[in-house]
Amino acid sequence: PWGGPYTTSDRGCFLANFKPTRGNYAVDGALYTMEAKSYFPNDFGLYNMAGNVSEWTNTAYNEETYYLSSTMNPNVLDSKNHRKIIRGGSWKDVAYFLEVSTRDYEYSDSARSYIGFRTVQDYLGTDIKGN
Repeated sequence: PWGGPYTTSDRGCFLANFKPTRGNYAVDGALYTMEAKSYFPNDFGLYNMAGNVSEWTNTAYNEETYYLSSTMNPNVLDSKNHRKIIRGGSWKDVAYFLEVSTRDYEYSDSARSYIGFRTVQDYLGTDIKGN
């Protein structure tokens, strides 16, 4: 999410809300979820692209997904499979789960304090006059 393998900035500041050390949730400055701008943005100006809460996806979880379908974007829709993939890691996860390639699952009919969703909005910008 930050273009490199590190979870801290060059000044030692944490880049996300996650569990940086075994059993110590507060080392990164938070015990649970935090406001989006609590940590530095990535190079694209995006906040919390990893950590804080894991994001639900619409993809059904299957251990064999990467062997049975495209490895680029295996979006498997299966209405009978209630296990949905979550990505991005959360406040309760270690750094491994912050990696873009890491996935886990949860049942779609359950609610957890560490799972959420990300909304997306087009940015049209402003004209030169600032309107």
